[in-house]
Amino acid sequence: MHEQFMRIPIDDIQLDVENPRIRRFLEHIPNPGAEQIHLALGFGSSESDSGGSTTFRTLRESIRESRGISSPILVRPIEGDKYLVIEGNTRLAIYREFRDEQGPGRGWDAIPAIIRDDLKEHEVHTIRLQAHLVGPRPWDPYSKAKYLTYLREVEHLPMAAIESMCGGRRKELADLIDAFNDMEKYYRPALPDESAFDITRFSAFVELQKPGIKEAILGAGFKLDDFAHWVIDQKIHPLMSVRSLPKILGNKEARQKFLKSGAKEAQKLLDLPLNTGALDNTTFETLARVLSERLDSIAYSDVKALKADPSGTKAVSLFTLLESLQGLCNDISKDE
Repeated sequence: MHEQFMRIPIDDIQLDVENPRIRRFLEHIPNPGAEQIHLALGFGSSESDSGGSTTFRTLRESIRESRGISSPILVRPIEGDKYLVIEGNTRLAIYREFRDEQGPGRGWDAIPAIIRDDLKEHEVHTIRLQAHLVGPRPWDPYSKAKYLTYLREVEHLPMAAIESMCGGRRKELADLIDAFNDMEKYYRPALPDESAFDITRFSAFVELQKPGIKEAILGAGFKLDDFAHWVIDQKIHPLMSVRSLPKILGNKEARQKFLKSGAKEAQKLLDLPLNTGALDNTTFETLARVLSERLDSIAYSDVKALKADPSGTKAVSLFTLLESLQGLCNDISKDE
C-alpha cells in the first residue's frame, strides 16, 4: 500500500459524483456542478430520513471553528495531475464553500489529503462501505440498498465479499437488495411521475421480505403490485404494520376494513378493546417514564417470545410505538 500525505489545492480535486451516498440525488442531472453536489451532500448526510441537514451543518461549523479538518480526505490520482475524492466529499465541499465566502488566501485554498495511487476498484467499494454503511455518517437505507444492489448485480461481487466489506449479516444484506428490487419493480412504475418517488417508503419493502408476508399477500388473492398501491395510498401506516398483513388478510372483516381504511383501523379489529379510562389523567411524562421502566426490565423470555412472533399484536404494537416516537423526536429536533 502506497500512501502520501499532502495539502492539495481544492481546485485540483474532483468531487465523486458516483459516490452512492449522493448518487440518487444527482442521477437525473446531466453534468452536475459543485453547487448541486454540495446540496446533495447536505441532504444525503442526514442521520435520519427526516433529520434534514443537521449533520452537514454541524460538521461545517466545526470545521469553521477549528479552521480546518482533523481527518484528511482520501483521494486517488486521475489524469492531468488531478485527483478524485474517494472519501471526503462533504469536507471538500465545505472547503470550497468557505473559499468562495472568504476569498483566496484565507486558509481554504488547499485541503489535507492522503493520496492512494494503488487502489483497485474493489478496495474503493470497501472504503465507501466502511465509511458510510458502518461508519459515523450513515446513508439513508434506500441509498445503502441501491449501492449493495449495484455491487451484487452490476459488479457481480459475491455475497461473501459484500458481507466481509461492510460487516453485515448476509440475510440482512440480501433482504435490502430484494427490497430495493421490489421497490423499483412495483412501486416506481405505480407512481404518477418521478417526483412522487418517496424513499421513506423503503422500510415497507424491507418489511415485505419478512417470512410469510409475500405468501400471505398472494394467498389472499392479491399481487405485489397491490402492495405497492397500498403503500402509495397509505393503507399501510405506520409502515411497520406490514408485519400485521398475514393476520389482517386472513380475517375477512379485518381485510375489508384494511382495504377501506388502512392497516391501523384493521388492526383494531384484531386487538382486544383498549380501556384507557384509568390513564386519562396520567401525565405524558409519567406514561413515558413507566413505559421506559417496563421496557428496561422486560424478561429475556418475553423478548424471545416477541422475536418468535414478529407479526403478533404485541410485537406490532411495539413497532408502531417506535415509528410514532421516531417521527415525534425527529419533529422536535428538526431545525426550523
